[in-house]
Amino acid sequence: MKVTAASRLSNPVRLVPELGAVAGALYKATGNGAVPKTTIDLMQLRAGQIVGNTYLTVMHTESLRKDGVPEERITAVASWQDAPYFSEEEAVALALVEAVLRPAAPGVERVPDELYAKAAELYDEKGLTTLALAIGQVNFFVPLALIGKPLPGVKPSEQWT
Repeated sequence: MKVTAASRLSNPVRLVPELGAVAGALYKATGNGAVPKTTIDLMQLRAGQIVGNTYLTVMHTESLRKDGVPEERITAVASWQDAPYFSEEEAVALALVEAVLRPAAPGVERVPDELYAKAAELYDEKGLTTLALAIGQVNFFVPLALIGKPLPGVKPSEQWT
């Protein structure tokens, strides 16, 4: 595999200045306080793992570390279903990410009623909407991460050509 010293795309915000406002709005929307930031980062780390993007997994891992999340919890996100490190709320948030991002078998609902009912038991409507937006937020950036191939662990301001 070829290792590069720069991302494949130029600075997306410089190319499409409106992106900065969209990114800021998404960050503000998911940071509305209805869902803890740690839960959102756990979800977005899992999303990065599911789509197979190192940039996203490193970014969300670093964010969790900065917030003081123990290594056991960060490492266990990949196998969260049997890990003892997650609250019921976090587990249902991780289940939602997987339900939305993983293809379902033909004829099987991606977000089954049972999962929705459990999420609705643990989160109010604003929280549920915020969970959906958090999944959408990370997925908004997936194409840039996969196509542009930004360098993992390098700040955007230091890598865009």
